[in-house]
Amino acid sequence: MSFDHSPDTRFDTVTDRRGTQSSKWDYMEKYYGVSPGDGLAMWTADSDYPTPACVTDALQRAVDHGIFGYYPVNDEYLCAIQWWMKTRHDWPIDTDWILTTQGLGHAIGMALDVWSAPQDDIVIFSPVYHEFRNKVEKAGRRVTECPLKRVDDTYVLDLEDAQNRLSGRETMLLWCSPQNPSGRVWSVDELRAIAAFAAKNKLLLISDEVHHDLVYPGNRFVPMHVAAPEQEDRMVILTSASKTFNIAGQRTGNMIIPDAALRKQMQDRLNALDYKPAGLSLLMITAAYSPAGAEWVDAQLAYLADNRALFDAAVDAIPGVHSLPLCSTYLAWVDFSGTGMSYEEVSRRVLKDARIAPSAGPEFGAGGETFLRFNLAAPRATIKEACERLTAAFSDLQ
Repeated sequence: MSFDHSPDTRFDTVTDRRGTQSSKWDYMEKYYGVSPGDGLAMWTADSDYPTPACVTDALQRAVDHGIFGYYPVNDEYLCAIQWWMKTRHDWPIDTDWILTTQGLGHAIGMALDVWSAPQDDIVIFSPVYHEFRNKVEKAGRRVTECPLKRVDDTYVLDLEDAQNRLSGRETMLLWCSPQNPSGRVWSVDELRAIAAFAAKNKLLLISDEVHHDLVYPGNRFVPMHVAAPEQEDRMVILTSASKTFNIAGQRTGNMIIPDAALRKQMQDRLNALDYKPAGLSLLMITAAYSPAGAEWVDAQLAYLADNRALFDAAVDAIPGVHSLPLCSTYLAWVDFSGTGMSYEEVSRRVLKDARIAPSAGPEFGAGGETFLRFNLAAPRATIKEACERLTAAFSDLQ
């Protein structure tokens, strides 16, 4: 397969993020011991190409205006979200359902604050985004970890096993769709099964759908509310433009809550804390959720698909190493178990020899012990360099 097609300069142009207070680049030496001077940052889930022009143009107009006073949540912003969900995900929502939070990490923290109590048990299905566990434990709650079952290259539910793991103290289920770190896109039947499992055990279902726009052709993402509308009285859906448009630093996300009683409980708490979103972030999201933004996302997905194919081909050529085929996200989930090496030796080779900082697999819980997660949302030149470095670091296996 050739990857030397005409470049898309929106994604191919290399932008130096070092020295910009980028957590991904300027803090990787602190966390991983990899210097940004000659290292590659492939851990934090943000992109190394700019957000689209429709967003930066909206920001420039605000800068040119020069006044940054109070800026409330407004109908234009809410209608842009409504349009996006209907157009991109065939999900008709009311604008009244939308509450705005300071990103989805904040949304999870607020959900724990409002709908659970200290020492409650919270269900997660692992391996899963490491912040699920972190947020639960920081809130003084406890994790009930239910491992997903790996069948070849796919993770599947084992709800009988999950049921046996429950203590009876569980009040909430944190769900990840599409799945991070594996990139799994859940079927409607699986989503309905999870919703029924939550109902059976009287669990509030919090569905984190932040990667819903980053789904590759041949796969179909279905919002939890579309799959199981009959469970909407115990359902909260979390969405954000952050991963899609590389604006995570604006710390703005949405809790979409169809049930009026649940929505009022959260709105009352947000009001009590006097939470209001930043005006510039609302402008950016309004501009992103537009036809111009949709065209950019489609182009990004085509670019990421080539990055994915290039990376997978190189990694899978290393004996004993396998990148699970991604159905969504830009996060490659790579299994090193076939090398027979310890996790410590694999990490040493990747961090010290290849000078690449990926996310550590064990942080994602049970099932991640032999994995590393690599961020592929970067210019093609970065992905090629990473492939060459990994090949060299494991050259003795060839």
